[in-house]
Amino acid sequence: MTQIFAYIPFKNGAAEDVALEFPAAAKKIDKGASLTAVVAGSGADLDKVAQEMTSIYSEVIKIDNALFSYPNAEVVRKALVNIIPLDAVFLFAHDTFGMDLAPGLSVKMDSAYAADIVDFEGIDGTTLKAVRQELGGAVSTHMAIDISSGAVMTVRPGAFAPVEGSSEGGTIVDKSGDAGDLSAKRKFLEIVEAEVGDVDITKSDVLVSVGRGIEDEENIEIAQELAEAMNAVVSCSRPIVDAKWLEKSRQVGTSGQTVKPKVYMAMGISGSFQHLGGLKGNPFIVAVNKNPKAPIFQVADVGIVEDILDFMPELTEAINDL
Repeated sequence: MTQIFAYIPFKNGAAEDVALEFPAAAKKIDKGASLTAVVAGSGADLDKVAQEMTSIYSEVIKIDNALFSYPNAEVVRKALVNIIPLDAVFLFAHDTFGMDLAPGLSVKMDSAYAADIVDFEGIDGTTLKAVRQELGGAVSTHMAIDISSGAVMTVRPGAFAPVEGSSEGGTIVDKSGDAGDLSAKRKFLEIVEAEVGDVDITKSDVLVSVGRGIEDEENIEIAQELAEAMNAVVSCSRPIVDAKWLEKSRQVGTSGQTVKPKVYMAMGISGSFQHLGGLKGNPFIVAVNKNPKAPIFQVADVGIVEDILDFMPELTEAINDL
């Protein structure tokens, strides 16, 4: 039986959505696997998240230390090496913190490392078959990972279906005393929050988001007209900000804002993992793109192959005629 651990990221006492996705990933690895959540933090927020995870995981390892109050992968890595079996399979979210923590942990554990996994195809002996995407999602790469000495992997948030919590309570195991020496060369300075512009896209239930398919700055007005018809807000992908067609506060993605809309209209957006990393809360995604092979169609609830410059005006007119 494969022993799998999942590191649970959280903020302000609330676990990230990927915490609900790790169990589905673990089942794709090995249906009979033993899955344990690991939560590192400090104080009441840590206790709240650890308790919440008992409705999802049968065992939750809690590591409480004031040094975990701030994001420092070097410190967390030291603790994990002392607490987690070195031959275990360890899952992390493929986010900025996971990408910082996981590679060095694999070196310390002397185990295999694989990043940005979007699917698992099971185990054959000590070989784990996994899938990741290349070239912005245009190509899928199938990998064979030797997990005989363990493995550290980051999985893409949103790639696996979230599970529902149960009423059965799991067990919390406090391993704070086993963390060992947590001295570090890094020093936490501060968290710089993203700027909030004239519109806060994180508060909107419906977003009309535009990408390269908008083609020209003047066409942003077409998206704005659709957003007004839908009582929505216009957001965008990074190329639009880089072109200075919209302000940074409108950008959705790992280098922009994290949003949790109920409906996400992806207009002319290819769907890179950096962009999708800013989408949380399992929104209903409508994707319109003239490229039928655009990666966004792999996650969309509704996919339409069409030029957005033709589609958006027609949709706006149809809504206004209701």
